[in-house]
Amino acid sequence: MVGSRGEQQETLTQVAEKAGAVAEGRCGPLGVLGIGVPLVRSTSAEVGKAGLPGHQVGSSVRPPSAAGPRDPLHSLAVCPRGPFVAGYFYQEGLLELDPIAYRPVRAVSLQGGSIVLPSLHSLPGVNASQICEDPNRATLWTFDTAGHRIHHTTAKVHLLQLNMFLWQYLAPFLLITVQLCKAFPIQRCEKFTDLGLHHAIVGTSTRVRLLLYTRHNDSCGTLLSHTNLIEHPQFNLSKPTTFIVHGFRPSGSPPAWLEDITKWLLARADINVVIVDWNKGAANLNYLKAVENTYKVAENITAFIKMMQDHGASPSLIHMIGVSLGAHISGFVGANLNSTIGRITALDPAGPIFTDKPPKDRLDPTDAQFVDALHTDIDALGFREPLGHVDFYANGGADQPGCPKTLFSGGSYFKCDHQRSVMLFMDTINDTSPSQAFPCSTYADFLDGRCMSCDRFGDAGCPVFGYDVIRWKDVLIQQNQTKYYFNTNSESPFSMTNYRVDVMIWNQNMLWGYMDIKLHNGTNEAVATIDHKATKFSKNAETTLLAMFNREIQSVKMVSLKYYAGAACHSKSKLRILRIRITPLDRKERPLCRYDVILENKQEVKVRPIPCEETQS
Repeated sequence: MVGSRGEQQETLTQVAEKAGAVAEGRCGPLGVLGIGVPLVRSTSAEVGKAGLPGHQVGSSVRPPSAAGPRDPLHSLAVCPRGPFVAGYFYQEGLLELDPIAYRPVRAVSLQGGSIVLPSLHSLPGVNASQICEDPNRATLWTFDTAGHRIHHTTAKVHLLQLNMFLWQYLAPFLLITVQLCKAFPIQRCEKFTDLGLHHAIVGTSTRVRLLLYTRHNDSCGTLLSHTNLIEHPQFNLSKPTTFIVHGFRPSGSPPAWLEDITKWLLARADINVVIVDWNKGAANLNYLKAVENTYKVAENITAFIKMMQDHGASPSLIHMIGVSLGAHISGFVGANLNSTIGRITALDPAGPIFTDKPPKDRLDPTDAQFVDALHTDIDALGFREPLGHVDFYANGGADQPGCPKTLFSGGSYFKCDHQRSVMLFMDTINDTSPSQAFPCSTYADFLDGRCMSCDRFGDAGCPVFGYDVIRWKDVLIQQNQTKYYFNTNSESPFSMTNYRVDVMIWNQNMLWGYMDIKLHNGTNEAVATIDHKATKFSKNAETTLLAMFNREIQSVKMVSLKYYAGAACHSKSKLRILRIRITPLDRKERPLCRYDVILENKQEVKVRPIPCEETQS
């Protein structure tokens, strides 16, 4: 069927543009690819748009033929059985790919008959139904040298014998294709081992997999070889490397936080992040068996880091973040490497079995150049006593805000406090909401406001918990093991803002009570509730309180005060404040004061503060 030239050129252009969608090839199921292998010739500008597999658009390589060079490409065929462009024509006939089985390629002569060729291509998907008229048959368009469509037909596939004459021309291209696939293999994304409860019931033998993530690919893990680092050129050993070591996995499922902590660490710094996947070994209902496996995991990581050292890596650039049992694994690795590791961060180190163990059988400060630990569940799954250069106790180290308080909450009752350690640390990685912590002998003293001095740290102030505590490394390692306390919100952002509040009253009688304080800046407000115990207010004696606000407020314009009587007999009493002074502890600012305020029981009073007239005594 013959049509006008413009009409037929448009038809060919449409077909060529759609066929061009598969021009970008990559290794398929057979590992065979036709990237940039020119098998056909096209001198027609319109036909040259085809971009067929194995054909670079606009190339001028002539077709393989015993008769030598031939005329330009005359025909184009596509096979619609599946989402593939299946073949291409030259003067003598068609080279066609079976799209279902990815084999074979056949050559179909325009004079009739066909011959079978070995498989050369597996092609990426394209919606062939948009190209072909018949979804069950191969469709053939034939064009003259001017680009007019002169014939349109369909034909079923027939497989015949191999034509060795054509094969001798095609075999070199197959070898080139194989070499291209070897040089540019498809990257496989390795995932953390996902097991089920049945694995934990039966028990799993220890197997350690190391998954590498970098800024180049923060969501696609590379399984590292334990014997040959040359296989991983993306593992740049001149950069710092952070190992993340999980803990006990009684359910067998991957930790929910792994993906986020990996991406956040890479967003913060250009480093290598290595996930230590020992789920086979940690997934076990028998906790004692998982503890036993920690030593095997530590030996495996130790051998790997030694191999890194052999390739020029510095152990001082290694940071190990260990969760629960992973904290002690990190300690074992550090001890094996003679304390040369730069830093170990222990997130609620496991307590059961390890409590009362000597330092050689658990994490301790000698395992790395700097060891920082966070405690969030010291009354159940965590380790109670200090075991680092600095030990942080969030909310006293137990009963985290927002976590269930009764067994009716199910499994979260047992694991929420323990897992909160990871959430708190992750919140510090982005450096937007640091939590300042205060050295103190007990949590009660901290809440009573007896530990608000940071003079020992000079201008740097008290250390902040989390990722950036490394800035206080030099001063912290010179001190004896000390407990540092801070409180948090029940959800992210977890950090609170700390103020010292000094209250002087002129009541004749001593009063006991609680206090709520709010700070306003005209847009937002921050709230602090001081109710851990009833506070004593005495005439001519200054009462000092620690007020921890749920958020930071800049440029305070108004202050709200509410007093709660601590005893029923004082419910009618009024707290007559001679002066209240509010001093920020997290930053250096002039304190704010207010004078002559009378507070009735449970009645909120809003006042406008002014800069204090005198310095704090």
